[in-house]
Amino acid sequence: MEEKTDKELALDAALIESLAVHKEPGDRRRLSWYYAPSFLLLWLALFYAIVIPLYNKLPERVTISEESLRPGEFVAERAQSQLYVYDRIGPKVTGSYANEVTTVQFLLNETEKIRSQMRSDLYSLEVDVQSPTGGYVFIDMVNMYQGIHNVIVKLSSKSSKSESYLLLNSHFDSKPSSPGSGDDGTMVVVMLEVLRQMAISETPFEHPLVFLFNGAEENPLQGSHGFITQHEWARNCKAFINLEVGGSGGRDLLFQSGPNNPWLMKYYRQHAKHPFATTMAEEIFQSGILPSDSDFRNFRDFGNIPGLDIAQVSNGYVYHTVFDTFEAVPGRSIQNSGNNVLAMVRAYANASELNEEKGDDGHAVFFDFLGLFFVYYTETTGIVLNCLIGVISLVLVGCSLWRMSRQSEKVTLSQISIWFLIILGLHVVGFLLCLGLPLLMAVLFDAGDRSMTYFTSNWLVFGLYICPAVIGLVLPLTLYYTLKPNDKLSHPYHLQLSLHAHLVVQALLALILTAMGLRSQYLCLISMIFYAGALLINLVSTLHDRGYYWALIVMCLQVLPFCYFCYLFYMFLTIFFPVLGRNGYNTNPDLIIGLFCAICTFFALGFAVQFINMFRWPKLILLGLGVVTFIFCMIAVSEVGFPYRPKTNVMRASVLHTRRVFHEFDGSVSHSDSGYYFDYQDRRAFNPLKDTSLNLTGLQPVKNDCDNYVMCGIPCFYYSWCRWRQWAGWLPRESEVEIPGELTLQFLGKTILESGTTARYNFQQSGPPHMNVFIQPVGDAVVEDWSFVRDMLDNPAEFQPPYQVFFSYGTDDTPLSFHIDMFRADGKFDEPTLELASVGHYVSYEYPRDAEARKFVADFPDYVHVMEWPSIFKRYIF
Repeated sequence: MEEKTDKELALDAALIESLAVHKEPGDRRRLSWYYAPSFLLLWLALFYAIVIPLYNKLPERVTISEESLRPGEFVAERAQSQLYVYDRIGPKVTGSYANEVTTVQFLLNETEKIRSQMRSDLYSLEVDVQSPTGGYVFIDMVNMYQGIHNVIVKLSSKSSKSESYLLLNSHFDSKPSSPGSGDDGTMVVVMLEVLRQMAISETPFEHPLVFLFNGAEENPLQGSHGFITQHEWARNCKAFINLEVGGSGGRDLLFQSGPNNPWLMKYYRQHAKHPFATTMAEEIFQSGILPSDSDFRNFRDFGNIPGLDIAQVSNGYVYHTVFDTFEAVPGRSIQNSGNNVLAMVRAYANASELNEEKGDDGHAVFFDFLGLFFVYYTETTGIVLNCLIGVISLVLVGCSLWRMSRQSEKVTLSQISIWFLIILGLHVVGFLLCLGLPLLMAVLFDAGDRSMTYFTSNWLVFGLYICPAVIGLVLPLTLYYTLKPNDKLSHPYHLQLSLHAHLVVQALLALILTAMGLRSQYLCLISMIFYAGALLINLVSTLHDRGYYWALIVMCLQVLPFCYFCYLFYMFLTIFFPVLGRNGYNTNPDLIIGLFCAICTFFALGFAVQFINMFRWPKLILLGLGVVTFIFCMIAVSEVGFPYRPKTNVMRASVLHTRRVFHEFDGSVSHSDSGYYFDYQDRRAFNPLKDTSLNLTGLQPVKNDCDNYVMCGIPCFYYSWCRWRQWAGWLPRESEVEIPGELTLQFLGKTILESGTTARYNFQQSGPPHMNVFIQPVGDAVVEDWSFVRDMLDNPAEFQPPYQVFFSYGTDDTPLSFHIDMFRADGKFDEPTLELASVGHYVSYEYPRDAEARKFVADFPDYVHVMEWPSIFKRYIF
């Protein structure tokens, strides 16, 4: 082999120089600063090139003409044709003719069509229209229902003797003004097509299938409670799949499972055609952060059966609005849901575990990886993995420190360990700044009445929250490296120490989350595995000690976790952006978005952004990110940051045109008025409407009356409205609101019980399909008993007056009869003892609105969706 000439050696040196590596004092070699923007933009490019396409990937729609060529497959076109008919029925409020009669008949007609196509030699099909009556405590209220309707279909194989049923559930009712084609019409037609496919299948299945189309989910959750507690088929249901929609379209997310019975997740992993799930979604949903609930709760709590909770989660901006129409539901989304549900029904309908009385104990850790495959393991396995990978990671860090001491002159292992501890401490500070700076931005924007600027312009979060998170994560170590340089250890080693520190923080975080019982610690596990793997490769291959060459391995192995974490948190942001438009006035929504962006930055870029210190002048790079944040702030406070847009990203307004009558103890009317009661849906309340044509003169906070009247003297609809009542608004109206019906509360008498310190007050209430009773003891009086379910009275630490009773009915308008037993130690029941409010809501459009109310609603800007109806509030003292 020939030796290189001086000319060849010079060319090699020029090649090294062309890589923009510069020699600096202290033997630190860094890339030129102008490569940093390209480095950062590379990760942004990966997000748009890989994450977004995979997140939005949907299967092609199967048409009716293709059915003969694709037997046994879900046919989205047929489901769409059914959805079109469902959509044209219009809003389907519980108690309305559209819901109780028209939609019920639609479902019965579609079921009979399926019966006509069914393989009658293989299957039997039974249909029942249930009309249950019952009640239970839901969150903060007694939730009562009477004569609502469920359409229930049971499909059984004639060859099977199994008494274990699989339950599928969706709901056909909708919110006022909304046709409900997304929520939950999409899943109604998915279930109809799955029923048809199972009924025409050549291959019989083992376990009978129960398809529950429940007619009172929005009330909330009354239909599922009526089925699971009263129907004869309910006792045989051993597992369920609950199908929901939190928007309109997109992929269907598995966001709850169990309780226990990890075999459900095993089957999902094996059979779901398009897996989309995460344990983190389950823990967030069950934490109560989201202002939503699902029928999963009733099947779990009252049926004691395990199941899956699945929902489409895209385009939540149209959720519960007039824009939730047939046109807003993509056919490919229906195909995606249909493929998944049909495959899982076929699997669960033949699962031997369905015959077992008791399933496996324990929760599952589960997630899909970019929609490409599904990962599932038990919670116990997760704990073992966390401990194992955490220990291995710490050992590898120790080996790395030892190698550094061997390769560095006049540097001992103890010295390097001390430097590492300093870097670790600074990185913990960086972690806190990573969380703190985005939260500070959220507080500042909220203080300036500029919250929710990202509501329509979602991309603003890059500058408002992600850039500050990156700055916070890197700043402490950048200042340390530049202000207190250490020439005894090479800069590549210093950079590795900063990445090692991030690994140690991840390991500690995994242990903390595991100790807290949170299964979302799998995020730390993913992060540790990929960096520890890169570190192992570098140690074995000696790249660890060859300048910056080790960085190539680290960055290559960071691509997959970066893509996954971006995919995961993009999903959460997609859910939360629209949700925060209906999360109430009392919380700062920017804190939630800022926190999600900060956590995403920590996991997705925690290792990668440390390479900012590989470039020259890293402080200048961070300053550049600060300039980006400033520019985005200027954009956010401009018209671009105005949250709302007509039709696509609407502001929500709940407006009840209300008449109030206040009766005193002697029966006289002390006050009577009319006005508009506003339940503010987001942080901005009605501030954006002050400069519009809408006349809000005289608008006042409801809290002014909270000490004077039960439930602040307003007709709050159900638990969330009443919980937020002190932040609501009241706009007086001069003319009396015309109430399109009668609300009657009859006092049937008072009976002093034997003790002499308890009196029973008997009442009968009649009125529209949605009514409330608010109960408030006066003075030292106590509600001792009542004819409603006792759960609230049995838990005084959890439930305090005023008590709310919510009552709705379908077609059975029999008056509500009830009694309340009041206790007074002095037995003076000839004095005021009980304050009670009777409330009626005329929700359906079958009840006319008066002309002034219609004009008032019409004056709202076109970017506001108004959910409104007449209501009456009558206060009594007994």
